[in-house]
Amino acid sequence: MWQKLSLRARINLLLALILALGLGINIARLALEAGPRVQAEDQSVIRLAREFVAAIVAGLDEAPDPEARLDQIVEDLSRLRHVSITRQDDATARSPERPQDAGDPRAPPQWFVALVHPEQTSVRVPISVHGKPQSLVITSHPDDEIAEIWDGIVTQLEIGSAIAVALLLVTMLVVGRALAPLEALSQAMIGIEAGDYDARVEPGGSPELAAICAKLNHLATTLGEAVDSKRQLAERAVSLQDSERKEIARELHDEFGPYLFALRAHAGALTRLSEVDKADPAALRKHGNAILEQVNALQQFTRRILERLRPVGLAELGLAEALGALVRLWSETHPEVEIESNVSPDLGDTGEMADLTIYRIVQEALTNVFRHAGATAVDITIEPVERQAGLRGSRGGALVRVRDNGRGMLADHRLGRGLTGMQERILALGGTLKINSSDDGVTVEALVPKAATSASI
Repeated sequence: MWQKLSLRARINLLLALILALGLGINIARLALEAGPRVQAEDQSVIRLAREFVAAIVAGLDEAPDPEARLDQIVEDLSRLRHVSITRQDDATARSPERPQDAGDPRAPPQWFVALVHPEQTSVRVPISVHGKPQSLVITSHPDDEIAEIWDGIVTQLEIGSAIAVALLLVTMLVVGRALAPLEALSQAMIGIEAGDYDARVEPGGSPELAAICAKLNHLATTLGEAVDSKRQLAERAVSLQDSERKEIARELHDEFGPYLFALRAHAGALTRLSEVDKADPAALRKHGNAILEQVNALQQFTRRILERLRPVGLAELGLAEALGALVRLWSETHPEVEIESNVSPDLGDTGEMADLTIYRIVQEALTNVFRHAGATAVDITIEPVERQAGLRGSRGGALVRVRDNGRGMLADHRLGRGLTGMQERILALGGTLKINSSDDGVTVEALVPKAATSASI
């Protein structure tokens, strides 16, 4: 049942139980102290009455009529409130209880009287009248003390209950206002779960709840931005795929068309020469050599297209060997640029997707260096990193850094399609890409998670 109660109900119920327990303990304390108090009052009253009686009857034998004088003393002492005094011959039975005021609503009930004073206290005071031994019986009647104690308990119960109810009502009001933002938080969470990332909560209540409201608003903003970024990324990915397909189709058309036309022309010439009775060997060699040149050009063009679609040897040779082949290719075509490549042996297996992403980053960075930087030296470093901010996944990843000593980028330079595609690819994998430019050159630094899936791009 406790688990089904709301936080507000739990706090109010707990406070009510604490107040009721405190009030009950205080009343129980008064009830437990009532017995000793009444007993002490009995002893004190009887002792005083005994001394008083002893002092009065001291000169009883000197009275003209001691018996009448004794009866008068007993009658006068019967007016006392807390004790009753009777002669021994009149006390063959216990003195009757003094009746309580039945009309007083605050009079103590009989069960309470029986609890704090179950038996009356009586003492016998021996006296002598003309040598004849007699005695007076003093009986206590602590009715006023019991009534005073009961009145204190009733008053404590009334005042304590009123204070407890007032405190409970005030606490319920304060708790209700303090927890009011929880309802708004719940509604905002329901809206965010449904995709309404514009849902906001007005910070209020206690500082802790206000901080939670502010953090929820920030979370909604971040989620909205992430969803928009994901949508833009998806649109950009589709656009890039279409652009790549169009460019590949254009290159195939522009390159394959002339080569195939030339091959067809030379093949037709060879066919015509074969129909001649005495073919010219020089003409045959000429057309044959031309066909070989066209085939070789087609092979190179096909290799370039395949390299763009999928790095040759990456899956078979591994990342380090594939990068080594890429660096050697650029070094052969640009011997004036010194390229240093360092792939850490501690990198380990990063996964097919991560390997392809690392290869593309280096490939795109080198392409930009040789196209725009005018650099004389390029340094490539790939090393493992542990889990850190900006890197998704618990298995760490790879740090890819390509630094050149070129002229750097202009202040208003915008990233080209290649680096933009790399940035979107890395963000989709959960990594980061940073490009720092200065007068000493450009540094491309990327964090690629190892937890990337093994699917080709």
